[in-house]
Amino acid sequence: MLSELTIRNFAIIDELHLQFVPGFNVLTGETGAGKSIILDAMSLVLGGRADTTLVRAQTADAYVEAVFTLPPFIQRQVLPLLETEGLEGESDDLLVLARELRANGRSISRVNGRAVNLAVLRQIADPLLDIHGQGEHLSLLQRRSHLPLLDAYAGLEKERGEVAAAVSGLQKIRQELADLRQNQRNNAQRAEMLQYQIQEIDAANLQPGEEDELRTERTRLGNTEQLMLVATQAVTLITGMDDDTLAAADMLGQAERALVQLTRYDETQGPLLENLQGIIYQLSELSSDLQSYLDKLEFNPGRLDFVEERLELIQSLKRKYGETVADILARQEEAVAELMQIEGSEERMAELEQAEEKALHQVGELALALSRKRKEAAEKLATAVETQLADLNMAGTRFQVDFQQEVQADGVYAVGKRLAYDQTGVDRVEFLISTNPGEPLKPMAKVASGGETARLMLALKTALAQADTTPTLIFDEIDQGIGGRIGDVVGRKLWGLTAVGEHQVIVVTHLPQLAGYGDVHFRVSKGVVDGRTVTRVEDLDRDGRVQELAAMLGTQGEHATGGAESILAQADKVKTENKIF
Repeated sequence: MLSELTIRNFAIIDELHLQFVPGFNVLTGETGAGKSIILDAMSLVLGGRADTTLVRAQTADAYVEAVFTLPPFIQRQVLPLLETEGLEGESDDLLVLARELRANGRSISRVNGRAVNLAVLRQIADPLLDIHGQGEHLSLLQRRSHLPLLDAYAGLEKERGEVAAAVSGLQKIRQELADLRQNQRNNAQRAEMLQYQIQEIDAANLQPGEEDELRTERTRLGNTEQLMLVATQAVTLITGMDDDTLAAADMLGQAERALVQLTRYDETQGPLLENLQGIIYQLSELSSDLQSYLDKLEFNPGRLDFVEERLELIQSLKRKYGETVADILARQEEAVAELMQIEGSEERMAELEQAEEKALHQVGELALALSRKRKEAAEKLATAVETQLADLNMAGTRFQVDFQQEVQADGVYAVGKRLAYDQTGVDRVEFLISTNPGEPLKPMAKVASGGETARLMLALKTALAQADTTPTLIFDEIDQGIGGRIGDVVGRKLWGLTAVGEHQVIVVTHLPQLAGYGDVHFRVSKGVVDGRTVTRVEDLDRDGRVQELAAMLGTQGEHATGGAESILAQADKVKTENKIF
């Protein structure tokens, strides 16, 4: 709900700060005092057209700021938008919108202090407030809002949800079918390529870890001559294979004999002899292993060529299928799975086509059942709106909910025909109105009179009090063409929107009978300060209200005061007894 409005250098307003209450707010004052200018400022901050002529003369820019307190159901709509754009405020229930209009034509929009483009400002502001009378920010005139309002009025959220769920399921089936049909054109070529990949990898008979083993073997085969040389040298040094070489084994044998003599005289050194004998044994084992290795070494150019070719094959497969042998084998498994899917696609398509037919019938049945309930509710809504309009001095006005359904070749099945559909069903709904007897019904957006539009909106808002979720409603020109008796009815209904529909209502009016129902009453006036006209707004107390209502009655003295007191007493009685409609 609109909590605060700050306006600077806007038309004849130099600086103004208003604090609104959650209930019924009334603005009154002489013609030209600036009441409509305040509404123009509200329209601007909600994303309305920026007119540089509204910048106060001799100033560089105009500024309007609106502070909204968001109820939980509006937070659920607005907070995701704020999070997406990175515009979160200090508190989830507080939103600050601002608009700066410069004399050079440039305008700057801000949300919670951060600059945004105008489209984002409008998107965020859209669910917050409706201005009735000038045709701006009028959600009820927008055809797209009519169907949700009708469903909310009829309490059809459950049925609508069932249709949406069925449509979602149908769309998933159709998307998978479309993908399969699209892929079918390329399936033969794709299957041939997959078969080639599978066969190529399979023919290679790759083994995990094989590449590392082959690289080691290639190094060994490529250096056989050098390996034989150094291995022979090691064996010779250990065992002494010629007379010129003093063998390590011979020297250790001499050392063993010396230690045997040592232990004869000093038995405590027996461990030394045991350690040496262990070394001699290990050296013998080492010599045997080296000799075996040497015996196996042979120069084998054929084997080397095989290893080189094998490594080149692996490298070629890696260039095609992955960085490692494991990647290549994984690609083979993927190709096998994809090939199986392609080979089974025709069977899957047949299953999906059957599922599509079943889903088309199911969506059609649910949508038609929803449509029947909507039409029943539409008749009740039409009666309720026409009754409200009669109370508002618009007797003879006809209201109707128009239903349209479009035939579509691939639509859902509905009583022998195929109908276009979406998440809401098969109905295209629009509210139609005829304000003059004998005139045809027309879309509400084509209602010409501002006063008629405002009263029509009031009738709709009253009938849809529990269904319409727009928190703040602003009415201008609603008192055009009506007198005091109807003014009392209008005031009662407007206050009723705050009591029953839990809306905040702000009204600009010249009718004292209507103004008497205000929970807070602002008087707008203009004067001259330092040679310039300025607008001022005063929050009236009880005595101030009596004086203002008396002035609005156009009479003077005790008779005027008594009339004003009577208006307030009547409003208090209605509020106390809660006799709204």
